[in-house]
Amino acid sequence: MRFLKSILNILSVYEDNFQDKYFKNKYFKAIEFCGNGYLLLIVMRSCFTAYVFVIFHLVLVSPALSEVYSYAKNNTVIGNAQSHSVNGNESLIEIARKFGLGYNEIVSANPDLDPFLPGDNANVLIPSQWVLPNNVPDDGIVINLTELRLYYFFSNNGIKQVRTFPVGIGYEGFDTPTGTFRIIEKKIKPTWHVPESVKKEKPYLPSVVPPGPNNPLGSHALRLSNPSYLIHGTNRPWSIGRRASAGCIRLYPEDIPKLFGLVQSSTRVTIIRQPVKVGIIGNRIYIEIHEDNEESGLNYLNEAVRVLTREKLLDKINTEELYEAVKDKRGIPIPLSS
Repeated sequence: MRFLKSILNILSVYEDNFQDKYFKNKYFKAIEFCGNGYLLLIVMRSCFTAYVFVIFHLVLVSPALSEVYSYAKNNTVIGNAQSHSVNGNESLIEIARKFGLGYNEIVSANPDLDPFLPGDNANVLIPSQWVLPNNVPDDGIVINLTELRLYYFFSNNGIKQVRTFPVGIGYEGFDTPTGTFRIIEKKIKPTWHVPESVKKEKPYLPSVVPPGPNNPLGSHALRLSNPSYLIHGTNRPWSIGRRASAGCIRLYPEDIPKLFGLVQSSTRVTIIRQPVKVGIIGNRIYIEIHEDNEESGLNYLNEAVRVLTREKLLDKINTEELYEAVKDKRGIPIPLSS
């Protein structure tokens, strides 16, 4: 039943976002598969109208659709890095979305490439591997503002699992707060009641924006126990991986219905700033360092040493590799072989 509910929530986004080129491409690709016997789900939207939606078979799932990762005490690095050859005039922004990444991630991982015109056949590192945040709850949502990424931790038949999504957060003056919250409301097709603080900056905005393509909340919204803040979709997918909201946390249009279907009201939401993360795969130690412009004066080497010491790993690493990782701050897991 929970799986079916998640499917219904995912499908409900298609009507509102069909003007999005990305969704059109996904939709028509799925239609091609229907001739091979893939399932159609007819959802009644009113007494007079029915819409036919396509349920993607697992083999159709592209890298942009968030995977489920299992993890354990000795396995706290998830995913695998990939490479991609630029096709024609593809930008890093388009490639990031295709692989479920934010703008910040793909730019940091490819500092020598022009984000808008990387060049036909250029080789792009896809940083689809992540060290899990350290010392956080193993249930509920964790949002690391420094890396602009959300993690949803849960347990499935005793196995610890996690899904992860890139996010956009508040820009300067409208900072997304850290702390521990709960989801208190789930809303499909939310109405945006424009805050006074936003209207002062953008007086041309109406007081209320109804659901639809002009609504910056997108198709789904999760209200936090600090009711001024939401986790929601967006009508500006290029803003994912950037500080571009008025304080809320936004996800790609294709990601928010997935998260919406997974979580419940009362789900815990922990928002942190963690520029340095340390993880392990078996006996191998990894460090992931993100530059955080909000942490002025932060000594990244001292912070890395502090985290490694706390995890009792400092005496097991190669210090030269640590210095190199601190210098580069590429936001990708770097092995620290002893």
